Amino acid sequence: MEYNFQTPRYLLVIEQIKEKIKTGELEPGERLPSEMDLAKQLRVSRNTLREALRILEEENIILRRHGVGTFVNKKPVFSGGLEELFSITDMIKREGKEPATEWLFTGYAAAHSDDRAELNLNQQDRVFLVKRVRKADGIPLVYCIDKIPADLVGDHYQLKSESMLMSLQQDAGITISYAQADIKTIGYHDEISQILRCDRDTPLLILKQTHYDLNDKPVLYSLNFFRSDQVSFNVFRKRVF
Repeated sequence: MEYNFQTPRYLLVIEQIKEKIKTGELEPGERLPSEMDLAKQLRVSRNTLREALRILEEENIILRRHGVGTFVNKKPVFSGGLEELFSITDMIKREGKEPATEWLFTGYAAAHSDDRAELNLNQQDRVFLVKRVRKADGIPLVYCIDKIPADLVGDHYQLKSESMLMSLQQDAGITISYAQADIKTIGYHDEISQILRCDRDTPLLILKQTHYDLNDKPVLYSLNFFRSDQVSFNVFRKRVF
């Protein structure tokens, strides 16, 4: 590898560490040597190394655990573009893994303020509420909360498919055309992180979506909590002239 020696040393250190990960010299989940030992290996000062590690942490390439050490971040198993309206079932199958569902709740409930705003509901309206954990080869992957206006599915609707999009189309005659999505990251959540078997250093990705039918009517409001060590999202962007 050829280096331009006018390049700041910390940038060269970043490239060296990335190369070690790329070649397998450093593996996902592996603990890095101590700062002193790593600085000696790379022949840089500890201040230079610390600046490189700070940037690598911001890029989510390494993970620092206070009092424990610095680790190579595990590469998420599942990834997808936010421009794609995907089924979690299909996402799991695409990686050659077996999807499964742990049902936590299905039934009718009063609509909360967020539900009313997203689904254009009135104060007295109800929703058909589904809470479940989606698994891949038995490992918890996503905690899903789905809400459908009760008047769209009637009083005796049952979710017969693991895929919400497929069930709505086949069992309720509702075809999802598109969705508006918002994604953010939160830290440890006392309830959901335990359900997903996450440790305290694993953030959660929250994908909030409002789905619309062919007539532009909101028909499904979803909150999906993904394990960030298992799932990543990307967005395709292009320049507009």
